[in-house]
Amino acid sequence: MIRKKILKPDRIRRIAGGFSFIPHCFLADGFLAILNQKQLLLYLLLCLVSDRHGLSFYSYDAICSLLEISLDQYIEARDALIEKDLIAFDGTVFQVLSLPSKPVKCKEADCNRQPTKDPTAIADTIKQSLQGIKNG
Repeated sequence: MIRKKILKPDRIRRIAGGFSFIPHCFLADGFLAILNQKQLLLYLLLCLVSDRHGLSFYSYDAICSLLEISLDQYIEARDALIEKDLIAFDGTVFQVLSLPSKPVKCKEADCNRQPTKDPTAIADTIKQSLQGIKNG
C-alpha cells in the first residue's frame, strides 16, 4: 500500500462558499469513460456551478462562451448527458443528478445522430436577428 503524506498542510481543500463535488465512483464505476470531451466539459461545469441540490441556471450562451463550444456542440453534449441519466434540464434549470447504479451507454444509432435544435436557442436566434433589423 502506498503511504500518503500531505505535501502542503496549509493548502488542504475545504468546502467554503460554493458547493461542488464529483464522487470517486464517477471514475471508478466507468462514468468518465462513457463521456466524450464536450460532454465531460459540460458535466464538469455544471458540477462546479451547481448548488448543494445540483441546481444551476446558466444559459446556453454563457455555457458556450465559458467552454468555447458551438451551440450545436452544447446541444449534443447536453442531450447526451440527459440520455446518460447524469443531468436533468427543463429548458431553464439544470440539475446534476445522483449517479445511476451503472453507466448508461447510448445506443450506437443515438450516439451518431444529429443534435436536435433547442427551441429556446432558435427563439433567441430569431429575436437577435429581428433586433438587428430593428436597430439597422
